[in-house]
Amino acid sequence: MKKIVILGSTGSIGRQTLDIVRAFPGEFDVVGLAAGNNLELLQQQMAEFNPSHVCCIKPLDSLPDGVSFTPMADMVALEHVDQVMVATMGSVGLLPTLSALKHGKSVALSNKEPIVMAGSIIKDYEKKYGGVVLPVDSEPSAIWQCLRGEDNPIQRLMITASGGPFRTTPLEELAHVTPEKALKHPTWQMGRKITIDSATLMNKAFEVIETHWLFSVPWDRIEVVVHPQSTIHSMVEFADGSIKAQLGPPDMRLPIQYALFYPHRLPNEMIPKLDTSIAHSLTFEPLDMDRYPCFGLAVEAGRRGGTFPAVLSAADEIAVNAFLEGKIPFTGIYQLVEQVLAQHDPSPGRDAEEVLEADRWATALASKIAG
Repeated sequence: MKKIVILGSTGSIGRQTLDIVRAFPGEFDVVGLAAGNNLELLQQQMAEFNPSHVCCIKPLDSLPDGVSFTPMADMVALEHVDQVMVATMGSVGLLPTLSALKHGKSVALSNKEPIVMAGSIIKDYEKKYGGVVLPVDSEPSAIWQCLRGEDNPIQRLMITASGGPFRTTPLEELAHVTPEKALKHPTWQMGRKITIDSATLMNKAFEVIETHWLFSVPWDRIEVVVHPQSTIHSMVEFADGSIKAQLGPPDMRLPIQYALFYPHRLPNEMIPKLDTSIAHSLTFEPLDMDRYPCFGLAVEAGRRGGTFPAVLSAADEIAVNAFLEGKIPFTGIYQLVEQVLAQHDPSPGRDAEEVLEADRWATALASKIAG
């Protein structure tokens, strides 16, 4: 029985991870759950899965006998833990991710921000301590699946993007779109932050940075192509021109299950299958950089390295919240992040504290600009 810890258990990915646990009784022992402020759901999960360790931002009134309140970085390091699902939001997942890797754990990483902020540090920890990162994010997972069994040079990695809800909206109207419209993603059901990032394509730039570190592929061999149907999740082109693609309905439970059971694939009726009894269209469009200025801004921050990606991540988090709260327009997300990056005096980002200090600096400045 695999002993697991789920960080972000009350969020979208955390809940779907527990769906997989339910579907395979006897395969998993949930040792620890960590959540934010959704105490009602956390308590329901505790009653169902009986973890011995919990962590949350808002304190619980009491804990059942035998249950300890354990900080995330300590929870993931427990000797008997086999695998950690990191499904938190923002920078809070960085230290637990590093702690898990330092203790040789398998880390199923759904939270993009840790590897965006500190990709080189995470890769160093993998090499030094023997832990391993398993991608859960749909597009990097698709690349990972396509590369399995291959020992051939990679020509291109092609990450697909739906284009979000404003793929065909006239550019002059983007400044006036509402949070309600931006939260209506055409193909995926996700949390609020990642849904807005998908509308700006900031999310796709994060995946480019993530992919660069996960697969050690040069920046100029990673491309993004708009694929509105979200049926192909990513593609790999090899030196001979052959292309492998991973396809399936847009559902996160497949990449979650793949990471939890890697290298095995098991049947699960809960996961939707591609229905070939009906007609499907698979179309591709070039990425319109004028429509998605956040994408180019973010990839450039990733290329510059050092503490720029940490500043990018923090500024984006504040900008998205400001948009959702009605403080800035949709197009103001780009403007706010650009302002913060322009004022940053970078450092190499050699350790976690240096990266987190850049995160704190950017959070403070972005909050001030957003008002």
